[in-house]
Amino acid sequence: MALSALALCSRALLKIGAATISSFDEGTAEAEVAANLYPSVRDAMLSAFPWSFATAQARLPRLAAAPTADYAHAFQLPPDFLRALSAGAGGQGRGLAYRITETRLQTDAPEVVLTYVFRPSESVFPAFFDSALIGRLTAEFCIPLTENTSRTELLFKLAEAEMRAARLTDSQQDTPPAFQDFTLINARG
Repeated sequence: MALSALALCSRALLKIGAATISSFDEGTAEAEVAANLYPSVRDAMLSAFPWSFATAQARLPRLAAAPTADYAHAFQLPPDFLRALSAGAGGQGRGLAYRITETRLQTDAPEVVLTYVFRPSESVFPAFFDSALIGRLTAEFCIPLTENTSRTELLFKLAEAEMRAARLTDSQQDTPPAFQDFTLINARG
């Protein structure tokens, strides 16, 4: 069952005993806290791990202006970009040396395939991520709405456990990466 941003925030509010919200603009303290904290908490959680549902690859468009120093080419990052995982060229998603500055990726390669974390719609969040996000939102909402620091500390510990469980679940959906170009193995002949 896909949850909207409002549903995710309302579930977090319920967990601290606050009233649910039907709109981020309804004028209540709960709505104001949710509207201000939700986007940054969501993006921070998406950026914290290479989630399978939020990872994409894209060929980046090269910009006409070259970087001032260090690299030969600059490329425009995608509009939904949150975090770079790797960059490659020639049909590979990794292997390039690069640097990200502002909204550009700089490298010496004439073309780039970027593997990155993006901001997907809440409708594609899997249940394990919903649970971790609700746990984190609950902890974040607690201080502004209840002013209870000991409860907030406990909620942050519970949110960390939810995050570990979500990361474990997500990491089991892929073949574990193998070592590549490991110099000690190559030296043994």
